[in-house]
Amino acid sequence: MTLTFTALLCIGELRGREGVGTVLPKPSIWADPGTMVTQGSLVTIWCQGSLLADVYHLYKEKSSVSWKAKAPQGSRNKAWFHFEFSSSSEAGQYQCAYQSRNLWSEQSDPLPLVVTGLSRAPSLFAQPSSLVLPGDNLTLQCRSEAGFGSFALTKDEGLSPPLRLEGQQSPDFPLGRVSHAHGGRYRCYRGHNSYTWSAPSTPLDILIAGEAPLRPSLSARPGASVPRGENVTLQCRSEVQSDTFHLSKEGSLAPPLHLRLQDPAPPVQANFTLRAVSSAHSGSYRCYSSRSTAPHLLSLPSDPLELLVSGEAPPWSCVLRVRTGPCAPRAAPRHPGVCAAPGLTRHLSVLIGVPVAFVLLLLALLLLFLRHRGQDRCRKSASLPPRPPGFAHLTPLPSLHPPKAATSEAPQDVTYAQLDHSSIRQGVTAPSNRQSGEHPAEPSVYAALALH
Repeated sequence: MTLTFTALLCIGELRGREGVGTVLPKPSIWADPGTMVTQGSLVTIWCQGSLLADVYHLYKEKSSVSWKAKAPQGSRNKAWFHFEFSSSSEAGQYQCAYQSRNLWSEQSDPLPLVVTGLSRAPSLFAQPSSLVLPGDNLTLQCRSEAGFGSFALTKDEGLSPPLRLEGQQSPDFPLGRVSHAHGGRYRCYRGHNSYTWSAPSTPLDILIAGEAPLRPSLSARPGASVPRGENVTLQCRSEVQSDTFHLSKEGSLAPPLHLRLQDPAPPVQANFTLRAVSSAHSGSYRCYSSRSTAPHLLSLPSDPLELLVSGEAPPWSCVLRVRTGPCAPRAAPRHPGVCAAPGLTRHLSVLIGVPVAFVLLLLALLLLFLRHRGQDRCRKSASLPPRPPGFAHLTPLPSLHPPKAATSEAPQDVTYAQLDHSSIRQGVTAPSNRQSGEHPAEPSVYAALALH
């Protein structure tokens, strides 16, 4: 710890030194810029006592080291101590006292100084939302990496005195039913003990709506239905004096957008421009107005504005299909888990459709090949010399179709082969015992040989 003031460092000096007595009133003690000190930053500890004070003393809890400074000539009723907090060893509780000749004052109330920035910052969330109505139940949740045992929540200066919930084991801080006093900016920390903490979380603004009776109005330019990729401007208009406007989207975990204007004279209008909109911008929007003197107290919400991004199906109302093409909107999907974003649906359709088309093409080529091969075989069979009579008899059969009006000299479209089972059994040289006109004892077998 570095001291930049002219003072004597007294090691081993007894605290609350007993002289003649401790009859002087106790001084007050505070830190500038505050009791939350970032590692490596400078802080000034002030001790204010009496105009009769000669020397001021500063003590640290559980330490044998104390500091003293002579009272300044121009202002004897207070003294200051400058420190650079470079490590966690400087964190802890401080007290001060002053001495006037042989009299000592009582020690001041303890001043806790917390060193922050010793580890990674946690994250702070609000449940159900950072924008609430009076009477809603609100819980702030501090989330961080493992390895630390306690949590702390702080509230900046604002409409009410700072709220600090000292270190606790649970990362949840239930605030109960909120009122306008809960509006403000919060941060959370996580650390090993009561005086060494992580870096602060990103500030979280808790906004309380419904404090102003009049609602603003919300409209969209050029319209509430916007093509994908275009810009749209949401205009929030107030008829009462306002200089700050907030825009929130229903169901979004992101904090509301806000704009501050220079001229608060009514009527006032704030323009929120959404650029290159996509399906993620579709939804219900509301806006609020407030004043910079009470930035966390908002008006009643405007009527909802439904924004629809056209040119693609909303991600919650499309069903994946094998065929390519846009996803048709559905009133209410039966299985929300199968609903995909439009861009993903198109990619999946292409990935599925290309293999299917490739397989169908292969099947068509295979059918054409088989048909051509069959025709070649039939042509070869027709050009072969006649086989021995005992093997097979090729007999042209009459057409199965009704006769046409004009007789054609062309060969029949279908040629059949009749297999003589008895000739096969007796051999090629065996004579036939059948008389003409007799029917064979066994059924004949016919097969189509060629298609012309």
